[in-house]
Amino acid sequence: MHSVLLATQEYAEHGTELAVSPVVFGLSAFGGLVAMLLVTYAFRSVGTRH
Repeated sequence: MHSVLLATQEYAEHGTELAVSPVVFGLSAFGGLVAMLLVTYAFRSVGTRH
């Protein structure tokens, strides 16, 4: 058990790096959500036509 805890602590101290800056990651997520909102808004009256 002790060796598992040491390995976990060593991994946590090393950490992992993001491929891009956190700002770019957040802006791309925001852009994706806005794109999905626009697609949803484009089909807002489909249900009332039929």
